[in-house]
Amino acid sequence: MSLEFQDKVVLITGAGSGIGRATAIKMASLGASLALCDINYDNLSLVSKAIGTVPKHLDDVDIASSQEVSKFIDAVMQKFGHIDHIFNCAGVNPTSYPLEETTDEYWDKLVNTNIKGVYNVTKACIPHLKSGASFVNVSSISGLRGSAQQAIYCATKYAVIGFSKCMALELGPKGIRTNIVAPGYIDTPTNAGIVKGGEAVDRMKNGTALGRLGSPEEVADVVAFLFGEASRYMNGSVVEIDGGIKMTSTTSG
Repeated sequence: MSLEFQDKVVLITGAGSGIGRATAIKMASLGASLALCDINYDNLSLVSKAIGTVPKHLDDVDIASSQEVSKFIDAVMQKFGHIDHIFNCAGVNPTSYPLEETTDEYWDKLVNTNIKGVYNVTKACIPHLKSGASFVNVSSISGLRGSAQQAIYCATKYAVIGFSKCMALELGPKGIRTNIVAPGYIDTPTNAGIVKGGEAVDRMKNGTALGRLGSPEEVADVVAFLFGEASRYMNGSVVEIDGGIKMTSTTSG
């Protein structure tokens, strides 16, 4: 078994479920030590059991709070002394509303987690990073094309791409890379279509050339690649992980 990330510390937000959980398990299998946070500590505890004796630090963190993020990063540095790779995975999936039916609370919830959270974690980590470090940030296929009744969600995911490309330019001269994954219809517990079930799931499956949903593990494999040496000349790239998505109006994952 390859231990490409032995002696590396990988920080993952939203590590308690879905893509974050799958990536934590993947990186543990590759030898990494893990700094994991999620707003739901019970879920983190289950992930901790799944990855066994791998060196790790767990914390319940609301990434929308710069104070909570700073406290988390300080604790990670105290435990490990360094951070090598950051996976900004935590996010809120959309609920479909016509714009005139959305609320300020809904705007704040999505914007504060999906983009402010990425900003908070990135800003707090940068002073601790050395050449060879990298970020992978989660956008979405909805960060590349619009979806009716998902204007706020799409805005946050477009913003992740713009922010990440700026970081690629800003941090690249320091040898720190920033790349983006844009998942499509992924079978996660918080995917709006999965929650609806039935016909919504069928529409998602039929909306891809491969005729199925993606798994969190398939996204985790790409994240591991983007952290690794094989992707060393990738910086500011957006990698679509969508099974060959068709131009439909199906709710994205």
